[in-house]
Amino acid sequence: QVQLVESGGGLVQAGGSLRLSCAASGNIFSINDMGWYRQAPGKQRELVAAVTSGGSSNYADSVKGRFTISRDNAKNTVHLQMNSLKPEDTAVYYCNADLRYLDDYGTTNRANYWGQGTQVTVSS
Repeated sequence: QVQLVESGGGLVQAGGSLRLSCAASGNIFSINDMGWYRQAPGKQRELVAAVTSGGSSNYADSVKGRFTISRDNAKNTVHLQMNSLKPEDTAVYYCNADLRYLDDYGTTNRANYWGQGTQVTVSS
């Protein structure tokens, strides 16, 4: 009923920039927090950045000053602008949303959804 679709990953040289986007669609009633996580090979998935519906954001220490998260509540989208990329930023990046959706009975239910992931590779 709800899908998160990511775009914008790719290969970039160290020092370059990429912009990730995620669009949520389906029977969405409201979205609370939206965020980006990443998982590098052999490592656990970690929070990169998150933003509340009111616009408050928080970042992992490793990306502060380089990444910026933003969202468009009207379009149910969240973006991650990544600047000054480093090889250690290489990972699969996942969009996440904590939201309420409408079921077939018109009742709202709370759930947490993940996108399919998009690969970001930073070469040195």
